[in-house]
Amino acid sequence: MHAHLTTDDWWLIAVGVTVVYLAAMYWCMPTPKAKRRMVVAPLAGWVFLLPNAVVKGYSVSHTLYFYSCALLMFVVMLVPVAKRVASEIAEQEKKPWAKVPLDTFSLYWMAWSATGCIAGVVYLWPLLA
Repeated sequence: MHAHLTTDDWWLIAVGVTVVYLAAMYWCMPTPKAKRRMVVAPLAGWVFLLPNAVVKGYSVSHTLYFYSCALLMFVVMLVPVAKRVASEIAEQEKKPWAKVPLDTFSLYWMAWSATGCIAGVVYLWPLLA
């Protein structure tokens, strides 16, 4: 048995996740330019997620679930490797003409954590249906 979350519950979750995401990305990103890019992500999520959800016939609760999971995935992917990623971003912005190599550990962490998050989203999806 699982607790049924109402649409109002999902709105609260989405707002809470947005606050967590914005705080984490503000902390992770080293430059004003990088911070601005990450702050736009929640807005972009709504611009792309909402029409897609309407076309597929998803409910508001399902849409908020996807939105919340997508933002949390970025937090899980970036916060543990924030210092490494921040130094790479800062270096790339200082030298836009040069290709800054990605840190191997960060690259693998982001790939595996994204895979794990997507698996979790898929696994938990039936609980909402």
